[in-house]
Amino acid sequence: MHVVTLDMVLLHCPPTDAYYDSNVFKAMDTLKKEGKFKHFGVSVERVEEGLKAIEFEGVEAIEIIFNMFRHRPNELFFEQAKRKNVGVIVRVPLASGLLTGKLSEGSTFRADDHRYFNRSGAAFDKGETFSGVDYTTGLKAAEALKKHFGTENIAPYALKWILMFDAVSAIIPGASKPEHIERNAVVSDMDSLSKEDMDAVKAIYETYIKEPIHHKW
Repeated sequence: MHVVTLDMVLLHCPPTDAYYDSNVFKAMDTLKKEGKFKHFGVSVERVEEGLKAIEFEGVEAIEIIFNMFRHRPNELFFEQAKRKNVGVIVRVPLASGLLTGKLSEGSTFRADDHRYFNRSGAAFDKGETFSGVDYTTGLKAAEALKKHFGTENIAPYALKWILMFDAVSAIIPGASKPEHIERNAVVSDMDSLSKEDMDAVKAIYETYIKEPIHHKW
């Protein structure tokens, strides 16, 4: 009989109480021993959930939002993930499109697009949509990034910025066309961002984003 074993299973954003219930993680350990999957981890909403999850020995990866508009994971969480040899998978790397540089005040979204219906957290955690950043504020910050990098297309720089942090194992940017996948993949071979670039991103974050966002997630 052919047995299929998944390489990695991630619990996707479980309720906060789950991180305090050892039976959840014991169940995952049991399924792993039974050969259902080789590795498991957790996709989290907040840094605190990631820190709690990696207290459980079986957790080998954390999927977390981290981007030019969401810096907080680079504080304590990345340090602890490296110390425990836990992989970090970055999601929402382009802040729901704000960090592509293609959006504007005139951009429209379909009724079934979370960027239309979840800006205030009506359906699920607000931090999943534009990384929790107010749309107009995010556009202003994106314009500042465009000015610094001298281009309308800031997506490659946004992805490379994430890869500048050695705690990061992988990024999962979205793609609606094959060419998007190709463009995302070559970012790995881009030259590293300069100290000037990194300092500029930090300054833009602190000017536009940090006060309303930093301590929420």
